[in-house]
Amino acid sequence: MSGHSKWAQIKRQKGVADARRGQLFTKLGREIAVAARQGADIETNARLRLAVQRARDANMPMDTIDRAIKRAAGAGDAANFQEITYEGYGPSGVAILVDALTDNRNRAAAEVRSVFSRNGGNLGESGSVRWLFEPKGVVTVELQNRDADEVSLVAIDVGAEDVQPADSVLEVYTDPADLESVRQALEQEGLEVASSEQIMQPTTTVSLDGHAAEQAMRLIERLEELDDVQAVYSNSEISDEVAAALAG
Repeated sequence: MSGHSKWAQIKRQKGVADARRGQLFTKLGREIAVAARQGADIETNARLRLAVQRARDANMPMDTIDRAIKRAAGAGDAANFQEITYEGYGPSGVAILVDALTDNRNRAAAEVRSVFSRNGGNLGESGSVRWLFEPKGVVTVELQNRDADEVSLVAIDVGAEDVQPADSVLEVYTDPADLESVRQALEQEGLEVASSEQIMQPTTTVSLDGHAAEQAMRLIERLEELDDVQAVYSNSEISDEVAAALAG
């Protein structure tokens, strides 16, 4: 997963000063509001707890987080959002999963389908590619000049299933149920956690290079730009060198 990690790291670096931070906050707020429909107490609602933690990792103001929770508790606009997963294919048969939260299923489906068709892909049937992914938790730890092997051993000791160095960070993969406990354990070990989230990790990957890699990255970025889209996952494998060159 080195190429995938490299690309993710580049996107994290770009995201710090990204002009679309407002769109990110909107998506995080929507996620919080939908999670809060299951209960506004973060102590008993694990999904809400994770959503709030992700928002804090992105430096979302606490008053914005509180407003999103209160809107859901009052059965406001959050009640209209539906969770949908779209499945499709990108260049060279790359499998792509798209998680969306939308108040208009027809609009969301049309926009997702359009992005696929305009960027060398096509929308598939339900179940067409989901079987190629499995849910995982991932905690991104800042190495801060610490040895990656040393931090990896710490991560394994506290329950990580796998680790992947990526430049100045270590990506720590866990069973989804262990995500929160592993994050807390890493913080107790004095490590700085940049983020933690649940993802869909590919069980097999497709190696891309050159034009196909560029097409796949463009397709995924265009999908991520859609207002209704919360997350995009693919099984593309792109080398460090290609990802860095294409990111500019």
